[in-house]
Amino acid sequence: MTTVTYNVPAMHCGHCTHTIETEVGELQGVQSVKADLSTKKVEITFDAPASEDNIKSLLTEINYPAEGLITL
Repeated sequence: MTTVTYNVPAMHCGHCTHTIETEVGELQGVQSVKADLSTKKVEITFDAPASEDNIKSLLTEINYPAEGLITL
């Protein structure tokens, strides 16, 4: 299982966080998605067949592009 956190500056409201959590959560292999409006960060936990590439592609497709991976 892999957990990644991305900066997603295009988030502006609760609808944005709901859309991100719903759309990314539907990807096969995604275990959890937590979008935080106050920090504009999205934490995603996933296994194969999901990958960072297809998660980032989906975020771009739904108009919430990730602008950087946050490493802890």
